[in-house]
Amino acid sequence: MYQALKKVALFVVPKRFLFENEVFFRSIFALHLRGKSFECTVCGCGLKKFITIPDGDLLCPFCGSRSRTRRLYSFLIENDFFHGKVLHFSPSRSVYRNLKTNPNISYFSTDYEDEFIAEYRYNITQIPLENDFFDLIICYHILEHIENDKKAMEELHRVLKPGGTCIIQTPFKEGKIYEDFAKKTPEERLDAFGQEDHVRIYSVVGLQARLKENGFQNVEIETFSANERFGFMEETVLIAKK
Repeated sequence: MYQALKKVALFVVPKRFLFENEVFFRSIFALHLRGKSFECTVCGCGLKKFITIPDGDLLCPFCGSRSRTRRLYSFLIENDFFHGKVLHFSPSRSVYRNLKTNPNISYFSTDYEDEFIAEYRYNITQIPLENDFFDLIICYHILEHIENDKKAMEELHRVLKPGGTCIIQTPFKEGKIYEDFAKKTPEERLDAFGQEDHVRIYSVVGLQARLKENGFQNVEIETFSANERFGFMEETVLIAKK
């Protein structure tokens, strides 16, 4: 039902208007799902259940947050990251709404392809800002789209302040990084990398090593367990420090 209503809404209502009024529309749809069994860490709503979407992820019906975005927001709170300048690539709308209105940070949201709501369109391989600018960078599910990921990593390191943190996540596989730039068509990339616009699949240790090769000397691997109440799934995140 959820997916069917989403398709109808995207077809009938202008995309930008729908995104900007998403919370209102969701609150109407999700009213019957209010409850106390589960809780969204992004919007704070109590739920009867999360919505399971086709890829198996768990969606909050009130704010649209996925498992990884709820975990990210909880991680930011738990580690007191709400200060200074924050750069966020292709932000999910649920977290974007919270960070944009947070008075304790200067929030720079960016999306190069103009597919997400964001204020800037920075090219991650050529960020137009000075060195040592950001206290925190959030780079979730970005690097697997970038052919010149080594240059992107150099740029992330360059614009991060000494002592700053870059939080990075991508899809992962076992073994070594797999990339093949000869695969250009959406069909080839879907077959090789699991998505039409991906150019590689990282392994956790492979991404850690590549980050260290391109500026970051301290890269920790954080593996989180599932949590049913908050709709968290098992996942791995890399925490890179400058």
